[in-house]
Amino acid sequence: MSPKQQPILSIKGLSKTYASGFQALKRINLDIRKDEIFALLGPNGAGKTTLINIICGIVKPSAGSVTVDGHDIVTDFRAARAMIGLVPQELTADMFETVWTTVSFSRGLWGKWENPDHIEKVLKDLSLWDRKDSKLMTLSGGMKRRVLIAKALAHEPTVLFLDEPTAGVDVELRKDMWENVRSLRASGVTIILTTHYIHEAEDMADRIGIINKGELVLVENKAELMHKLGKKQLTLQLHDSLDAIPVGLAAHHLTLANGGSELVYTYDTQGPRTGITNLLTDLAGAGIRFKDLDTTQSSLEDIFVDLVRQR
Repeated sequence: MSPKQQPILSIKGLSKTYASGFQALKRINLDIRKDEIFALLGPNGAGKTTLINIICGIVKPSAGSVTVDGHDIVTDFRAARAMIGLVPQELTADMFETVWTTVSFSRGLWGKWENPDHIEKVLKDLSLWDRKDSKLMTLSGGMKRRVLIAKALAHEPTVLFLDEPTAGVDVELRKDMWENVRSLRASGVTIILTTHYIHEAEDMADRIGIINKGELVLVENKAELMHKLGKKQLTLQLHDSLDAIPVGLAAHHLTLANGGSELVYTYDTQGPRTGITNLLTDLAGAGIRFKDLDTTQSSLEDIFVDLVRQR
């Protein structure tokens, strides 16, 4: 593997067991590529925030290792942590400080020289420039969330963690934020995000990781995941409602919907044949007529729910 192909973030055998005996993470192995947007999905308590907190040096691992561009987060903490920006779920700042002071201070924490031009660019990109002299306590919730992102970008990190960045944020700000994320990725920043809004991961991510009960269940390119696990459904709107599915159609595993006025046929997008031709032939043979038909493909959210339920 050439240096160019080396992962920007490498996690090997990472585990975390708390004093209570609760095992929050179980042998996580994951490589994050440079310049990608990686979405980490999982139900509450799955271990997403624990994983991020370990990488960012907030929580100590029980076993395993993490390197950021070759820097170990334990033995070479300062160099590793200086490469990381973290946008946490909660605002952690002095409410009496101004936006400018708060963001500038974050840059100084990691030993970076003062660079007012960079701070100005960050604030302008996040539509905070006209509030640079405002105290944090005077800002709306959405503005405070932007300040969190500005703080994380102040020291020019190469890896940016966004932990539920749009929770409780209005739709307009969410759109702005994702534009910023795309611009950051284009400038060479690797983005790792957790989100409850799975459609955001579907829109934004290059790869998806699903974590459940401390285990990394699956890591896959988004397009491949949706192709491999996505199912299509054919919904037939019937001329006459059915009370039950005729025995002769049992092989097609149909379901009745909408009070018996619709038949739903689910088929595998990967299969060599969809089986639709045979289905239509058998429907005609059974004397079942339909007015209209519609196809839908399962979303990333459907896939996520199915995977978590299975495990």
